[in-house]
Amino acid sequence: QVQLVEYGGGVVQPGGSLKLSCAVSGTISTITAMGWYRQAPGKEKRELVALISADGDHTVYDDSLGGRFTISRDTAKKTLYLDMNKLQPEDTAVYICFASAGDSGSSEGQGTQVTVSS
Repeated sequence: QVQLVEYGGGVVQPGGSLKLSCAVSGTISTITAMGWYRQAPGKEKRELVALISADGDHTVYDDSLGGRFTISRDTAKKTLYLDMNKLQPEDTAVYICFASAGDSGSSEGQGTQVTVSS
């Protein structure tokens, strides 16, 4: 089992930046990929924001982000990051960290709120 705890959310003005972190613990060796979803207020579906392979060699981003977000991980610190730049009100959402572990299933954190507002 993998446990995930996100932190770093908050309120930021349009055009600002924020860095989210996700602390990982448990059976980390089973993880094949990690990433971030977001769920905007009033929307039923979650969006996949970014994904990174376990070895860090491959990343995938939602095309609509326009290169504003960067996913990374620090294996020594057992932490996943999401750097978010040029934030806009439409980026307001709960950001949820997840880890996929192949046949072992997947885990996700409780989410952290990001609000972009002037």
